[in-house]
Amino acid sequence: MELITTETKPSIGVNHNAFSSDGTRQSVTNLGEPSEKNKHKINPFIEANTKEVSLSSLKEECIIPVFAKDNERTIAHQEFIEIAQECVENVFYHQQKNNIEIRISHPIRGRTSDAIHKSAKDLLEHEKTQYFERMAFVIRIPSITETINGNSLSLMVGGVRAYNHENLYSKRTYEKFKFFIGFQNLVCCNLCISTDGFASEMRVGGYQELQSKILETIQGYEAEKHLKEMKELTQQSLTEHQFAQLIGKSRLYNYLPKDQRKGLPHMDFADRQMNTIAKDYYEDKSFCKDENGNINLWNVYNLFTSANKSSYIDSFLDRNVNAFDFTNGLAQTLNGDSKYQWFLD
Repeated sequence: MELITTETKPSIGVNHNAFSSDGTRQSVTNLGEPSEKNKHKINPFIEANTKEVSLSSLKEECIIPVFAKDNERTIAHQEFIEIAQECVENVFYHQQKNNIEIRISHPIRGRTSDAIHKSAKDLLEHEKTQYFERMAFVIRIPSITETINGNSLSLMVGGVRAYNHENLYSKRTYEKFKFFIGFQNLVCCNLCISTDGFASEMRVGGYQELQSKILETIQGYEAEKHLKEMKELTQQSLTEHQFAQLIGKSRLYNYLPKDQRKGLPHMDFADRQMNTIAKDYYEDKSFCKDENGNINLWNVYNLFTSANKSSYIDSFLDRNVNAFDFTNGLAQTLNGDSKYQWFLD
């Protein structure tokens, strides 16, 4: 299997350098630029209660929260993004990159000290302060692509910062970040993330440590292995009865007694997401069942990742990785492994 890679100024047949997992450079062959017909409308990678914001807005319009007991500043959202951007430029310096997409939620509002006695409706713009508790971003690399089941996938990196996971009422300590590298299905903008491309909790004490851990995640990601596993999902299908069992058992899962659930594989999707998956089994134009009611596991996986767009920012990436692990578990069960059999019985 080979990834299609292109430069901003394409030069077919030329070898370029990329980083391998040990940090050394390796050769990547340029195979041509994606055609116009393969370009897709870019939809948000997450929806829920988020809105889009620009990097300049984060810099100019938001204050930076501090740790209350020592007044030490946190690493700001925009700094996390810029550090990730530098790492992407270092590793994929010869590749085309799209503009960063940033989504934010849960605004924390305040006011300047000279407006302390004003009512909220009387505040002037310069007297208001704000920052956003949760932020997610992605950087697309559209010159590295692959096709699975007729869907174009493009390499991307991104991260999540959620201040609600920090104890801002204490002294400054290690700060937490989530970072990933994986692919995006351009048909629907669903993220496809595997365990080796996801750092679920980077605990860092400063900028250099954050940069080092981002580079470590990028360099440890096995793109071809990830793509191979996703392609294999197209070769196996669930019947309508099996899919109905999957939906029903998944809804029961969260209400099982703890000792019974402890013996089952982890499944991180709640009723809200399962309702969306059930609806899209019939209605999704790209990933619904076939005329016989069967649905291949690639489509099942994309129904899960699509439903995940309704998750809040701080749980979004964990559920996305769980969707991939869970769908792979179903594939193994269809091949005779009994670990996930409970969900299909």
